[in-house]
Amino acid sequence: MKAMLITVVAAALAVGTAVGAQDLTKDTKKAADKTADVTKDTSKDVAHGTKKAAVKTGDVTKDTSKDVAHGTTKAATTTGKAVGTAGKDTGKAVKTGADKTADAVK
Repeated sequence: MKAMLITVVAAALAVGTAVGAQDLTKDTKKAADKTADVTKDTSKDVAHGTKKAAVKTGDVTKDTSKDVAHGTTKAATTTGKAVGTAGKDTGKAVKTGADKTADAVK
């Protein structure tokens, strides 16, 4: 009878240990799955953030190019106006000089 009791207790302990090991295996698998999910989500977030940063960089570059082109156009227009004004002023000065020369000759 004593041997039978020892066998039953040993079997109960063995089953309890096996169930505990099985639970630990399930918990480890769940933890691994959660880690994989978090890694996957993080990768998606990083890729999305990188894409957004690239788009913003492109937008800034495009805006800067527009500003430079606009500034260049304004500078060229201002230069053209200055050259035109200077040409007119030179023409007036030449005409005035010619008129004075003509008056002096008369």
